Amino acid sequence: MTRPERAQRDEAARYPESVDVAIVGSGPTGAAYARILSEQTPDASIAMFEVGPTVSDPPGAHVKNIEDQAKREEAQRRSQGPAADEATTRGPGSVTDGMRRARPGTYLLPTGYRLDGEDGLPVAAFSSNVGGMAAHWTGACPRPGGSERIAFLPDLDELLGEADRLLGVTMDAFDGAPFTALVRERLAAAVDEGREEWARVQRMPLAVHRRADGRLVWSGSDIVLGDVTRQNPNFTLFDESLVTTVLVEEGRAVGVTVRDLRSGEEHAVRARFVVVAADALRTPQLLWVSGIRPAALGHTLNDQAQVVYAARLRDVEAPAAEQVAASGALSEQSGVSWVPFTDDMPFHGQIMQLDASPVPLADDDPVVPGSIVGLGLFCAKDLQWDDRVEFSADRVDSYGMPAMTIHYRLTDRDHAVLDRAREEIVALANAVGEPIGDQPFTMPLGASLHYQGTTRMGETDDGRSVCSPDSEVWGIPGLFVAGNGVIPTATACNPTVTSVALAVRGARRITRELASV
Repeated sequence: MTRPERAQRDEAARYPESVDVAIVGSGPTGAAYARILSEQTPDASIAMFEVGPTVSDPPGAHVKNIEDQAKREEAQRRSQGPAADEATTRGPGSVTDGMRRARPGTYLLPTGYRLDGEDGLPVAAFSSNVGGMAAHWTGACPRPGGSERIAFLPDLDELLGEADRLLGVTMDAFDGAPFTALVRERLAAAVDEGREEWARVQRMPLAVHRRADGRLVWSGSDIVLGDVTRQNPNFTLFDESLVTTVLVEEGRAVGVTVRDLRSGEEHAVRARFVVVAADALRTPQLLWVSGIRPAALGHTLNDQAQVVYAARLRDVEAPAAEQVAASGALSEQSGVSWVPFTDDMPFHGQIMQLDASPVPLADDDPVVPGSIVGLGLFCAKDLQWDDRVEFSADRVDSYGMPAMTIHYRLTDRDHAVLDRAREEIVALANAVGEPIGDQPFTMPLGASLHYQGTTRMGETDDGRSVCSPDSEVWGIPGLFVAGNGVIPTATACNPTVTSVALAVRGARRITRELASV
């Protein structure tokens, strides 16, 4: 055998010929499928394909856990995909200056993000790396409330509890941080009257845990995968592997075609079940290019318009030095409080202190650690069928997949909610301290990174949804979708814990079918 023949053989051997379950995407929902399958059907073979590189150790870990700043920045740079434009990326909070800039670890949709006469999503962004956006997120895991909840899922609370387990959600990671109790006390005095207990100001549930040595660690997909998945001999993660099509035969999903981005070669991998867990824009893209085009695919796209402001706590003194000792990239002065969404006040409040905030809070130097508070209100969207992502039959993106075009408009109701949010955030800033700046800032649309609805779940196949309550695509047995795009309701809260909960339900369905054969 010649050397080129051996190289071709070895490259082909990188991928299996067949598996029980093929998972496209290594973010928290894809990881949830792998984890539940590894726990409940350990004999099932699982292949996970991720388009981006491995940027952390263990694979999928949050880059904030990388203590060396240069290595952390390199991990973020490698997550920015082939379409990354260095001119559009810089430090945290860059989107607040009104320019088209992406946060570290993400890259922008280069074209098609806004059409004339529409609002668009000008800072729609992606990550391409093992772990997906969970390698870069803020770790906030609030549960949905009121109309955010999915009414046709009777087991939603149990599923959310399971999602908390997989993500490693805690409520007390920052109990020792200075001023967090004071922040909650002042917020509660301003908003709690008349609210049900679940909707009152409280600690933000966070995917953050404290190790035995006292160090705080952010959860990424590595936590969701857990040791049970990593040690599963039947599970394999393939990075730099672009799934270009879902294979369908006689109406059933039977595998995927995957392109090795290192060699450029494509291989077919047969599978009894396929889970597409890319993101809310790339999951419908893959279905579309595969010829799987239910009427609702890409429709009812929704984002969470976001208003931010900052305040300085009044009447506080610097805490003792030992209270604010740094812990890697995460400092002990951090704190995150939560003002839950209600139907009467249709926005979700995320109140962050210093380094827990993704945007700069003040130019003061020095400041009392923990005394500068960032306030963010996320607004629930008025869901519209025509808010959508479309795909081109002749133009391609940087991966060679169909180019995207976003159609997106704010309704009169959306503008009214934004106006209310601007008023409310000023009131909250005054409640906790002295506002910094003359007025709040409305983030460019797409800045939340919480895109939803494009593969939405439905109770029945009525043409307005893409998948069943178990996340199986209507009319295509064996094909499941996962991620924030599956959420069918208008939410204001961070969607990750909800999308992981829905992934748990889908994974359990696959385990039942595997067990029945």
